[in-house]
Amino acid sequence: MDPIHALPRPAAARAPSSNRKCAPAHVNLAGILRERLLRPRFQPVVDLSHSRVYGHESLIRGPDDTALHFPDALFAEARRQGLHPQLELASFRAGAQGFQRHDAAGMLFLNLSGSALLHYWTLWGEEMPRRLLKDCALAPSSIIVELTEQDPLSEHMAELADAFACLRESGMRVALDDYGVGNSNLQLWSEMQPDLVKIDRYFFDGIGQDERKQNMVRAILKVAQHLGTAVVAEGIETAEDLAVVRDLDIRYAQGWFLGRPEEMLLTELAPPLRDSLRVRTPASQPQRAVGGTAASLRVEAPAALLPEHTNDDVHRLFIENKNMHAVAVVDADNRPVGIVNRRDFLEHYAQRYTRELFGRDACSTFMNAEPVLVDLNVSIDQLSHVLISEDQRYLMDGLIITRDGRYDGLATGETLVRSVTEMRIEAARYANPLTSLPGNIPISRHIATLLEDADDFTVCYGDLNNFKPFNDVYGYWRGDDMIRLTAEVIKRHCDPQRDFVGHVGGDDFVVLLRSPDWMERARRIIAEFNERAMDLYDDEGRRNGGIEAEDRYGVPRFFPFVTLGVGALTVTPSLCERIRPEDIASAAAHVKHKVKHGNLSLVTERYAGAPLPRFDS
Repeated sequence: MDPIHALPRPAAARAPSSNRKCAPAHVNLAGILRERLLRPRFQPVVDLSHSRVYGHESLIRGPDDTALHFPDALFAEARRQGLHPQLELASFRAGAQGFQRHDAAGMLFLNLSGSALLHYWTLWGEEMPRRLLKDCALAPSSIIVELTEQDPLSEHMAELADAFACLRESGMRVALDDYGVGNSNLQLWSEMQPDLVKIDRYFFDGIGQDERKQNMVRAILKVAQHLGTAVVAEGIETAEDLAVVRDLDIRYAQGWFLGRPEEMLLTELAPPLRDSLRVRTPASQPQRAVGGTAASLRVEAPAALLPEHTNDDVHRLFIENKNMHAVAVVDADNRPVGIVNRRDFLEHYAQRYTRELFGRDACSTFMNAEPVLVDLNVSIDQLSHVLISEDQRYLMDGLIITRDGRYDGLATGETLVRSVTEMRIEAARYANPLTSLPGNIPISRHIATLLEDADDFTVCYGDLNNFKPFNDVYGYWRGDDMIRLTAEVIKRHCDPQRDFVGHVGGDDFVVLLRSPDWMERARRIIAEFNERAMDLYDDEGRRNGGIEAEDRYGVPRFFPFVTLGVGALTVTPSLCERIRPEDIASAAAHVKHKVKHGNLSLVTERYAGAPLPRFDS
């Protein structure tokens, strides 16, 4: 018997009226399940790299105007009564049926706790995927089962792995929800190898202002990259947080800023949001200017239309286009749904009876249904992550280039590899080899970009006091350690979304700050560096407070610890017409000169609109 229909029915209960819109406030959980009063709301999951809706998560609601309307109360009551497996099953089916009624495209995310999943795996075994969907005709391949759990699962890993394998065998995919809190842990990720991991909203709430959260997310992304897992950012509620998520190269995101849970499904993003996703913030552009965009990889090529074209049509395209490495398969709206590799396809067609058996079948027979899709405006730099992904089929299949989500051409994996390699070689010419920070040319370009904006920014020009004698006494190896320490400390206290850190050379650094609290950041940089620099001295040097060395005239004398001095120049772009970036850099160097010769740690000035005396240090 179905677990939902096994619930007891009170003798006084009556069947609900067919035109009834909501239940009375006193309705109980058993009645909600028995009378099928659950209603799904669908929240979009957005593909940020292609500015489109990737799928929807089904979020369940109880009857309106009742204490069990919202899910927290609903599921808490289910656990109190021991009915949570039945409630989860009913929610799963309600979401699937609602999605089917809307005839929706894309993926459907449906939630199941680990305990409920194990319950139904034990109850149904290999029949579980079919029994979960029951009468719903939704294709299993369109479903992603999200594992949500408040209870520890470490003792049930083997059974859980079998349940996951059963879901995958049916065509469903699996995701790990709320990673980073509760019991969604690294062991579960490693053992279950989910197709997606949804990082909990905690990490993205205010991430635009929280460097600690940014660093934590970067660490999670390194794990995801190593394990070959796609990532979804949850709880995106502001444009600033979304900008950070995009700059972290997270492909999928979900949250109220992108779309709230609604009865109706979102088919397309609102034009303002879609347009904003195609534009990078000014702070990101100078660092990503080298290498061009995916448009430079694009080659025009005909596509096959599904379901109109057959395998024979694909074969004819390959024969007519000798140099075409693949054929893109598109739907009626010209949106890519797959790619057919030339070599694999022709090998199939060369086999006996293949043409007779499959020639008139739809062109999707031999296609890869998960091609690499790249918007033509995406930078080559952003595509570099493709080279290190575990799925290396792009090397054979190539990439599909899109424009506004629709098919626009193809690119080969070889072209991508060559472009990324050239980009990195070119970038190396502009970066300091010791710290890998941008050098003079990128610094000047970034200043030029900031001068075109309306907002004030501050140029901090810093160098090290007493560095030469330290380098002479301890050698260049430890001198390099001191330079790397400087870069590390500066980067730690700068906001990567607003600020730009450059290394002019030697012990000279230029930091372009748009953070409103730039002065506090500069002071923290100086304080931390001065404290940590002492650790690079030997015991005698630390005891003495410095070292004995020859000065520039060859005279032995005592030099105290290496310290960092910073000259800060605040610039108002509206006052800087016809001013070159070099003038700004020179003026900042002049302020740094005051720090150096005044034996100070920080000097601040405001750029008045006329070039200050030039000074080359």
